[in-house]
Amino acid sequence: MADRVTVIGWDGSALTAAARSALGAATLVAGAAHHLALPEVPPGAERIRLGSVSLAARRIAQHRGTAVVLADGDPGFFGVVRTLRAPEHGLEVEVVPAVSSVATAFARAGMPWDDAQIVVAHSRDLRRAVNVCRAHTKVAVLTSPGAGPAELALLLTGVHRTFVICEALGTDRERVTVLTSDKVADLDWRDPNVVIVIGGSPGGAAAQGTGWIAAHEVGHPTGPRGWGLPARAYGGVLDEGESVQLRTAQLARLGPRVGDLVWDIGSGNGAAAVEAARFGAAVIAVDADPDACGRTAAVARRHGVQLQIVHGRAPQILEDLPEPDVVRVGGGGAAVIAACAARRPERIVAHAATRDEAESLGGALADGGYDVECVLLQSVDLDTSVWVERERAVVFLLSGYRVSHP
Repeated sequence: MADRVTVIGWDGSALTAAARSALGAATLVAGAAHHLALPEVPPGAERIRLGSVSLAARRIAQHRGTAVVLADGDPGFFGVVRTLRAPEHGLEVEVVPAVSSVATAFARAGMPWDDAQIVVAHSRDLRRAVNVCRAHTKVAVLTSPGAGPAELALLLTGVHRTFVICEALGTDRERVTVLTSDKVADLDWRDPNVVIVIGGSPGGAAAQGTGWIAAHEVGHPTGPRGWGLPARAYGGVLDEGESVQLRTAQLARLGPRVGDLVWDIGSGNGAAAVEAARFGAAVIAVDADPDACGRTAAVARRHGVQLQIVHGRAPQILEDLPEPDVVRVGGGGAAVIAACAARRPERIVAHAATRDEAESLGGALADGGYDVECVLLQSVDLDTSVWVERERAVVFLLSGYRVSHP
């Protein structure tokens, strides 16, 4: 094992005295091509081009001498330190940090970033980074080849955002470009880059004050406490399919979270869509009634969440929507269930007023390759001034869980 392993962050500025000292004593140096070209790298040191960090870590673990790993920005922030410290490599490292590329990007844009979401985009799971950009008003995306500004913009079609694209930060090729998202896919971009994605409508409780926790939009700790909020939180009487008890059970089974895309089909007054968004998920609310779409937009503004609202009738309108992770079906029957199941979300929830309707929906879920759960929910609203029954509701709750094939 190497006698000493030092990880040095580099942000384009002159190396610190501590970094120069560690580099001058190195017998092995790992880094990208531009790092290995630095004049401070000892001529006699073994040089490793840093492609796979895991492969480099194995070589460093076998090295007898002093190793240095050079990395852009702060190597402890979505950087190489995590991999080098993994148990399988057994490396103890010293870190000389630099300014992170995210901090530099926001500095170039002249913007604060304590309220920003920060995600890493890879081609294998780019859609999760895109969903965060759908759901939040300020997101920094650390890109990678095949998951850059153009790919982000293409997957955000239909959602207006502004991109601040920071290329080759800290080098003589640095360039900062501001464009609307509809123009980004038409251009070529240099790696590495950081993209700041800005847009949406900050409002309601989430936008008040400066907050006390970084990225405080997620979960809206400054908004209403809890979930399954009463009808008055949404401006009055809700539809039968939006009752507090049913909505709470549906959200519990869906489990929306940051990086998810939720379809809310038959969104009604928007209560379920808003609450899914308050968990940090991206939400597309679909309804055939233009007045319902307007009400959903209004409650989204009131609660300070980002929703994409689509006016149209399911299942036809669903064909052009991006792939969902979980789906709530507020209406439309077995045909809508079948169309959703064909897109293979992880979970689908729906409700029915009668047993015959529940059997029809459950059959559509089972035919689509889902394990089906059905429970009969009964709730009784009491007038607590006299403790008598005020209203009784009975509904079938159906949940479909995607069957995983080995």
